[in-house]
Amino acid sequence: MSLDTVDKLVVFLAKRDGIDKLVKTFQYVAKLACWHVEATRPDAAERFKKWEVASGLSRKAFRTGRSLTGFNAMRRNPGATPVIRFLAVLANSGEMVYFFFDHFLWLSRIGTLDPKIAKKMSFISAFGESFGYVFFIIIDCIFIRQRLRSLKRLRTNDEPKEEVGGKVSEIQGDIVMRLMGISANVADLIIALAEIQPNPFCNHTVTLGISGLVSAWAGWYRNWPS
Repeated sequence: MSLDTVDKLVVFLAKRDGIDKLVKTFQYVAKLACWHVEATRPDAAERFKKWEVASGLSRKAFRTGRSLTGFNAMRRNPGATPVIRFLAVLANSGEMVYFFFDHFLWLSRIGTLDPKIAKKMSFISAFGESFGYVFFIIIDCIFIRQRLRSLKRLRTNDEPKEEVGGKVSEIQGDIVMRLMGISANVADLIIALAEIQPNPFCNHTVTLGISGLVSAWAGWYRNWPS
C-alpha cells in the first residue's frame, strides 16, 4: 500500500520521538534534582526548575501536529476485530484530544495566547490523555493474552524446533514491547491524574519524577532502532 500525504506527514513527525524521549528524561531528572536540593541549595534548585520548565515547553513544541497520529491510526489500522476497533477509536480519540489541546497549552504558557487559559487547556489535555491511555492499556493487555496463548500452542505442537524457535522469539519480542507500552502508559496516566485530580500520591515530586522517567525510558526501548 502506497503512502499518501497524511501517512508521509505522520512518518515525518514521528522522527522526533527520539529527541522527545531524551528531553523528557532531562525534564524529570531536573524535577527530581530540584526537589533534592531545594532545602539546602535554593540557587541550584531554581536552576534545575528552569531546566525542567524549558524541557517541558520544548517537548510541547516538538509535539506540534501529533494529533494527526491518532487520526491516521484509526484511518489506516483500525483493528482486526470489532472489540479492538472500538477500543482503538476510544484510545486514539483521547490521544487526539490530548495533543490538540496541548498545542494551546504551549501557546498560552509562552505568552502567545492569554496565560489565563493555560489551566483549562492543561485540564482538558490531561483528561484526554488519561482517557486514551486507559484504553491503550486494555488493548495491550488483550494482545498480551493472545500472544501467551499462541506461545502455549507453539510449545505443544510438532513443528521443527528451528521454526518454532523463530516464532517464539518473535512473539516474546512483541510481548516485551507491549509491556513497555503498558509501563509508559501507566506512568503517563499517573502524571495526567495529578493534573485532573490532585492528590498527595500522584502530585508528590518523587512520584511524578519516577513516572516521567519510566515513561521516557520505556519510550527509549520501544523507539530505539533495531
